[in-house]
Amino acid sequence: MKRDAFLAALRTHLRGVPAKVADEIVADYASHFDEGRAAGRSEEDIAAGLGEPSRLARELRAQAGLKRWDQERSVSAAAAAILAILSLGAIDVLILFPVLLVVISVMFAAACVAAAFVVAGIVFLLVSPFHGIVSGGFFKGVLGGIGFFAGGLSLGALVSLCGIGLTNLLIRYGRFHVRLMQPATA
Repeated sequence: MKRDAFLAALRTHLRGVPAKVADEIVADYASHFDEGRAAGRSEEDIAAGLGEPSRLARELRAQAGLKRWDQERSVSAAAAAILAILSLGAIDVLILFPVLLVVISVMFAAACVAAAFVVAGIVFLLVSPFHGIVSGGFFKGVLGGIGFFAGGLSLGALVSLCGIGLTNLLIRYGRFHVRLMQPATA
């Protein structure tokens, strides 16, 4: 994407932001292009480095809404800040929610299979050695029961580790968006 197309798209997506603030933002990003060109980078590389204008505009609207709230402390400023953050999060939820739903469903199914293996192992341990279900006797029944039980516990442990990893990933993702609400310390 070229400089003019990027800046026009950014300005278009900044609707709802006061004109003075939008002008400052567009001028700031125009200076990014000027600095990048002076460093020998192409306009396409600079635009790719800055990201998608619509996403950037959502984040900038959220920052502008929070900045306005810090300065004004009025009902309209609070509503603007909340709507800006919610709009940023709503897009993420539309993308993230279906993926999470599938991952959580697979994890739930694996947990059910693990529980079934544990129960089957216990039943196999208690019943098969004494009823001759398994041809080969007592030891095959005991070893089969232990195998089912251990397999169920292993699968359950794997599901637990995946759940912890997913939780950590979601927390990291949330922290990424929380930094929008914190003022820059530069």
